[in-house]
Amino acid sequence: MPFITNRMKKLDVLSIGDIVIDAFIRLKDAEETCDIDKQNCKLCVRFGDKVPYESVDVCLAVGNAPNAAVSVARLGLNSGLLTYVGGDQNGRDCIDQLVKNGVITDYVHTEADMKTNYHYVIWYDVDRTILIKHEAFNYSTQGLPTGDMAPKWIYLSSLGANSLNMYAQIEQYLKENPRVKLAFQPGIFDIKQGYKNLKHIYSRADIMCCNVEEAQRILSEASRDIKTLLKSLRDTLGTKTIIMTDSIEGAYAYDGADFYFIPVYPHEPFERTGAGDAFFSTIVAGLSMGKKLDEVLLWAPINSMSVVQQIGAQRGLLTMPELQDFLSKAPADFKVKKI
Repeated sequence: MPFITNRMKKLDVLSIGDIVIDAFIRLKDAEETCDIDKQNCKLCVRFGDKVPYESVDVCLAVGNAPNAAVSVARLGLNSGLLTYVGGDQNGRDCIDQLVKNGVITDYVHTEADMKTNYHYVIWYDVDRTILIKHEAFNYSTQGLPTGDMAPKWIYLSSLGANSLNMYAQIEQYLKENPRVKLAFQPGIFDIKQGYKNLKHIYSRADIMCCNVEEAQRILSEASRDIKTLLKSLRDTLGTKTIIMTDSIEGAYAYDGADFYFIPVYPHEPFERTGAGDAFFSTIVAGLSMGKKLDEVLLWAPINSMSVVQQIGAQRGLLTMPELQDFLSKAPADFKVKKI
């Protein structure tokens, strides 16, 4: 049964970012090459040849912000999405998929003469490389709810390369609605803009999430020392709380007073797309419920663990009862630790 959406419903979290369709192309006939420390890995296939693939799976209505919107909705909160689709069947399919997942779509805009973003995911073993192309939509915050109807949180992530004007509009919206909290998960184009071009977004953010490699790129920092990166991110960007993930090594947080570490929830991954989105969106959902950081840091790896058991970023997202059930069965060493 489809969910009913309306603009009279106050949002707990409004996600803002590009929506895409992901086509997962699974390869077996390929090779992975890495540096001696398993860094800077590359996927190699025979050039100028026909390379067989095993399967193709198409996932609708994905992307950092849509994944977060679905995650928040599945955890039981009022979740909306501001995004853009083209006037094609792909766009209509994406909207239908959001509705099926309980996301309020009143702020999904259709541009009739544009194409919906479509990405190709080259999937090998448990990891993937994504071929991306974002259309140049005419981004705008016009029509967003204000005052008492403004969302508790905005979850901002991964707009296209032409998004600087949109960031300026979001900055103005937040000035006019100072009670709205901001969670920022910079995407590839956001990082390429350089943190100085987005300094007002970073400094306004209540919480920001990236992985270790993204932190290095943001700061132009060669060191992988965790505390150095966390402290430099907070001091340089002005964000109140930093979340930093490190794949199977776990994740970290820094709020200006304490450094935290949380290990991964034990699992064997099937396909890792969406793990970071599940992690950060679960934290934001928990904070919007009024929970403390150290409590929601326990929730986040569980949702990530579930997501990487299935293809794509959304199929494995958990409801709150499912998440709490996994938490009740967690091993004794699955704890948040100050480091």
